Amino acid sequence: MTWEQALSDYEHYLKIERGLSTNSITNYSRDIKKLISFLEHHEIKSNPVHINEEIVKRCIYEVAQTINPRSQARLISGLKGFFNYLVFENYREDNPTDLIESPRIGRQLPETLSKNEIDGLIGAIDLSSPQGERNRAMLETLYGCGLRVSELINLKRSDVFFSEGIILVTGKGNKQRFVPISEVNIKFINLYLDYVRAHQKPVKGHEDILFLNRRGKQLTRAMIFEIIRRLAEKIGLQKKVGPHTFRHSFASHLLENGADLRAIQQMMGHESITTTEIYVHVDRKHLAKALEKYHPRSV
Repeated sequence: MTWEQALSDYEHYLKIERGLSTNSITNYSRDIKKLISFLEHHEIKSNPVHINEEIVKRCIYEVAQTINPRSQARLISGLKGFFNYLVFENYREDNPTDLIESPRIGRQLPETLSKNEIDGLIGAIDLSSPQGERNRAMLETLYGCGLRVSELINLKRSDVFFSEGIILVTGKGNKQRFVPISEVNIKFINLYLDYVRAHQKPVKGHEDILFLNRRGKQLTRAMIFEIIRRLAEKIGLQKKVGPHTFRHSFASHLLENGADLRAIQQMMGHESITTTEIYVHVDRKHLAKALEKYHPRSV
């Protein structure tokens, strides 16, 4: 078995069996390609079936000199997954990464925006152009529904149920969930649909996509990042901000206003409540209020 064949089979497995997105598959493949590049650079003749722990360790050690601990952990995790797949398919009897430990990394608290900063970014949108109406509807949906950027650009017109006040979101691994949508958010989407979207001719295959670019095609992740970057620059916001910042702010503000962690978990599509719990650490005021309200020694 060659590396090219193994990588191709693994990508097929990630897409068909695990239902991962193209972006996730690309990230996993990048980890394997780093190992392949290492072998080619050092002229090591070892295929996926027979490569041993020592060679994999050498690769990780060399790559680790140029990346941070979080990226090192990502690389090791990617390689573990690849070799687990080979074991699962009976190409190998062992996983050469089993005894390789990932570096210890602390949990990084997400960057969030205040309500005023959210209002400032959305308020800076130029509504004199059709793209302005679209951008306002998009950012209101990012923040109002706590979506991932991939979920936003893949949102379909048929996924929005105005009368029920919900949208159907397709998340990681093609898992679907219903998320409530506010009256304010519905108002801005309707403005976009009535005054912009209704006058666009979508490219074939993009007819049901909710948010389109000027050429009638689905927007890309890069476009959303660029729109937000320009708005942040326009209002002089010093924070590093992107689509995920809106999602983090959604969760943090819900928690701050008393929402239940389980409800936030469901709306965000987190598999584990542990992922959602990170927002408890972001909102320290919430912790102080909980102590004051529930601790028997509080006055």
